[in-house]
Amino acid sequence: MFIRSVERDTSLDAFRAEVRDFCERELPPEVRRKQALGQHLERHEYDAWLKRLGTKGWITGKWPKEHGGLGWSPAQTLAFNEELGRAGAPAVVPFGVNMAGPVIYTFGTEEQKRTYLPGIIKNDTWWCQGYSEPGAGSDLAALKTKAVRDGDHYVVNGQKIWTSLAHWADWMFCLVRTDDSGKKQEGISFLLIDMKTPGITVRPIIAITMSHHLNEVFFDDVRVPVENLIGQEGKGWTYAKFLLANERVGNVEISRLEHALDALRRLLAETREGGQPLAEDPLWRRKVAEHEVNLATVKALMADQLAATSEEGGAPTLMGAAALKLRGTELQQALHQSVMDVLGRYGQIYQTDALHGGWNGELIGPEDTTGLVYEHLYRRAATIYGGSSEVQKNIIAKGALGL
Repeated sequence: MFIRSVERDTSLDAFRAEVRDFCERELPPEVRRKQALGQHLERHEYDAWLKRLGTKGWITGKWPKEHGGLGWSPAQTLAFNEELGRAGAPAVVPFGVNMAGPVIYTFGTEEQKRTYLPGIIKNDTWWCQGYSEPGAGSDLAALKTKAVRDGDHYVVNGQKIWTSLAHWADWMFCLVRTDDSGKKQEGISFLLIDMKTPGITVRPIIAITMSHHLNEVFFDDVRVPVENLIGQEGKGWTYAKFLLANERVGNVEISRLEHALDALRRLLAETREGGQPLAEDPLWRRKVAEHEVNLATVKALMADQLAATSEEGGAPTLMGAAALKLRGTELQQALHQSVMDVLGRYGQIYQTDALHGGWNGELIGPEDTTGLVYEHLYRRAATIYGGSSEVQKNIIAKGALGL
């Protein structure tokens, strides 16, 4: 695995300036305010921003031009994500852009590409991921949601869990079992399911953050047209692994890492101990330097995988994506733990009502404390979703060491 240099590319200065100017001009004021405070956005607020990005083609800028993207270089994609983070703008929601879209344009039919890709490019369609089940998480191939062929439809029965944003989604990309006669990986198929189909029930899961972004999804005799099958029946495990590599790259969220590091620097400058800012404390200066070095490493791994996406037929490498996900999510947790350490006693107070717009209560601590505590709690799951750190280490061990 070759790690590419991430030295600043001055040829991108004009592009960076364009993104900064666009964010300054087009980011809706209420969305900007909520982002600064770490408050939750509603779907219509995401839409207000993402549709504006869509007018520039930037939602899917990294996609190949032949599929409606702009064919950005890895450096452009990194620069775009960095500038979003520095502007305090919401990141692009990943389920369509990073997951469903690449599977559809790589393995789908021409009709499927015409049907589904434009909605992702323009942010007219929201997607969710139907992978995990109560008995199939890290051992994903143990999934039991069943799809039985009935004429020109599949009849789907089963349950998915930990389904992010299913309550907002228009469509789900879903792994189902179409054959249980052989090895568990061989009987899996990949379906696209309209979330308005009769028989689908979405129930909320309240996470450790005391907020609702996760869901259970139940399928009771849900009829899905056979034309919604991606690729071949029984080959879904191949498409699932392709998607997981893309997902793991997206899990790292460079813009959020930049935002967390900026928050840490600001808190260190504002917090005084012994008459001087913590930013001047040698131990904290060393800690910040460690985070900066680790972020540079993650960016190098990211550049490597973004390049592999174009070099190797549209997908990151399985081992490279695992290494990036491992380092990137561990850095997310380390950064947010540092933020909590600086907040001290304020980090022990979680005013969940302050996460919602329109709340006028008295804040305790810095005005974005609640949002920072939320991020700390949310990122506790970062080393689990998309494949746990233990799974990533196994992939690296097999790929690099042949174990």
